[in-house]
Parts: sequence; structure tokens; C-alpha cells
Amino acid sequence: MVETKVRLCGVDLDNPIIPASGTFGFGYEFAQIYDINCLGSLSFKGTTLEPRFGNATPRIAETPSGMLNAVGLQNPGLDKVIAEELPKLRACFKKPIMANISGFSLDEYLTCAQALDKEEQVAWLEINISCPNVHGGGMAFGTCAASAAQVTKAVKEVTTKPLIIKLSPNVTDIAEIAKSVEDAGADGISLVNTFLGMRIDLAKKKPLLANKTGGLSGPAIFPLALRMVYQVYDAVKIPIVGMGGVSSAEDVIEMILAGATAVQVGAANLIDPYICPQIIEDLPKVMEKYHINSLTEIIGGAH
Repeated sequence: MVETKVRLCGVDLDNPIIPASGTFGFGYEFAQIYDINCLGSLSFKGTTLEPRFGNATPRIAETPSGMLNAVGLQNPGLDKVIAEELPKLRACFKKPIMANISGFSLDEYLTCAQALDKEEQVAWLEINISCPNVHGGGMAFGTCAASAAQVTKAVKEVTTKPLIIKLSPNVTDIAEIAKSVEDAGADGISLVNTFLGMRIDLAKKKPLLANKTGGLSGPAIFPLALRMVYQVYDAVKIPIVGMGGVSSAEDVIEMILAGATAVQVGAANLIDPYICPQIIEDLPKVMEKYHINSLTEIIGGAH
């Protein structure tokens, strides 16, 4: 009998599979088609202080082996998330959840973090300093080691729950930034967010996305994400939540061997809404195939 349980920043998970923020709504939408309690946890839709409609359309474009999105953090805002969305999630999901937080200023991050820190079901705060599709926030904080550390240190001082910093891959040295947030008090690291990319409409001879650029996700980025997880594992001692193009149980095992403790599944949810339960069902069989008794025992095993 294989063991799929893992422990992320002091919280036990039945398995390492976590739907990634922005690809799973607030969870209860998927609960209409399957019992989401099979998941290890979930990271709900990125929350900002004020409601956001997001970027202008078109804001989604297909690419070979992936997709571009420039949704721009569309969400109902902090107050509605707490008053309306989280109670709906609580009604159908009984496990700890990850609160994904974005901001356009340090004060916004602090306000959102303080409020969501009080929610009993929230076990971790996932601070997104890596969204490439908004201006004046998101990735602006995550592409410089000093500013990434500044956000981490400030949020850590006003919250009590484990702090997981979601990093951008659109940097020269991912390990340097990971080390900077660890030194500033981060309890874990999520990586990677999407890679900045674009498509051009040949008929109009203009960028296909209204935002011009968007974040590339899907299987195309898996080898890049895996490489970054591997590099960061060598640079830090805190747990890593690996993501980026994960779409199978085999991908999950690769991420864990590279250094991830838990694994988020993103764009694959938009292609196949049953992908997470399928991966969870397949995981023990793949572990047996490769003679793996426990996922915990193989974290970083490729090093």
C-alpha cells in the first residue's frame, strides 16, 4: 500500500494535488460535477481588495500545447469573497484551503492578508507577487529580490498562518528571489506562475490579446517550471509547491522528485474538469510502477 499523504508547512494533506488559483473558481463550481473532497486542498481565485472586472477582451488565446491568458485578476473583491464565496465553499469542502492574495500596493496585500488570516478554513496564505497580466502590481513586486522580500516581511508581521509566496518565472535568477523571500520569513514558495508571451492576429496584423501580452500556461511550460523547482530546491530549505503544465500523475512525480512537496494543477482544469480526480486516482498506480512507497520519501529525490 503506497502513501500519498504529504505535509505542507505543518498541515497534513491526503494527497499533494491542489487546483491552482484562477483555474478552479472558488471550488464550489466544480463541486457540482464531483466530490471535491478528494483533493489535497485547493487555492481559490486570486483575491484583491476591490472588485475587479479584469482586462478587456479578447483575453484568452490558444497556443500549441498551452494557452495564453490575460484575464487580469477578475474577482468580486475581498468583502464579497469573505461574505459570499467562502461560505459556499465551506458547505461543500471540508478540508483546509489556500487563500490566494494579490495587490497593487503593499497596503492592499496587508489588508487582504489580515482579513483572510481570520478565516478558520484558510490554512495558508498564498501571496501572488507574480501575475504578469496587471499593471502596477502583481509581477512588479516579484521580479526584484528586494521588493519580493519587502512584501514577504510586511505580510509576515501581520498574519499568523503559514505564508507561501508565489513567484514569477519571468526573472533572470529565480533562486535568488526564492532565497530573498525565505530570508524575509516565507514559510513556503509556490512556483511557477505563467510565462509572459503573445500571439499576433495575422488578419488584423495586431496582437491577438487586447492586453497585447498574456501568461503562457499548459504542457508547453512544464520542463521550464520543473527546472525552476529543481533550482529553488537547492537554494532554500522551505517547502515548494510546484506547478506549471502539470497534467498527469507522472508529472506530479517529476515535480516531487525535483523538490516539490505539493503540486498545483492549473490550465489542465480548463481542458478537462475531471483532471484532478483522475490524477489522484492514477497516482498510487504510477507510484507502484516506479517502486515508490511514499511521496514524502522522494521529495527532492532527483538531486
